[in-house]
Amino acid sequence: MKVNPYIQFGGKCAQAFEFYRQHLGAKDIMLLPFRGSPAEQHAPPEWLDKIMHGSLSIDGEVLMGSDGMHGVPFEGMKACSLSLGVATPDDAERVFRALSDGGTVTIALETNFFASRFGMLTDKFGVSWMVICELPRA
Repeated sequence: MKVNPYIQFGGKCAQAFEFYRQHLGAKDIMLLPFRGSPAEQHAPPEWLDKIMHGSLSIDGEVLMGSDGMHGVPFEGMKACSLSLGVATPDDAERVFRALSDGGTVTIALETNFFASRFGMLTDKFGVSWMVICELPRA
């Protein structure tokens, strides 16, 4: 059994996935537009090229998402964050800087008692992230 995050992007799934490909090294698994799918009949013409279902692989982990349903507003991620574990403090700095560009930093990326780097932010697509580089284990 696996649990994968599935995010409704409110019409910005393609842009978000492109951003994650550029900054997180994500790779496409599947991108299915409404056009050509059984859901096409329920989508208005301006929604046909939006993503009905998509999935990305980020270092072997799967992130799924879609543009959602036309007319249903995207309200962001409430009480939920994606935790992104990275290997080095430099990776944490790079990823945090990229994800926070155009977004909002909740907790600045810093060294603390449980991590060599930890910070929280909401990216420009409304996705809440925790970036962590764990302390080396003895």
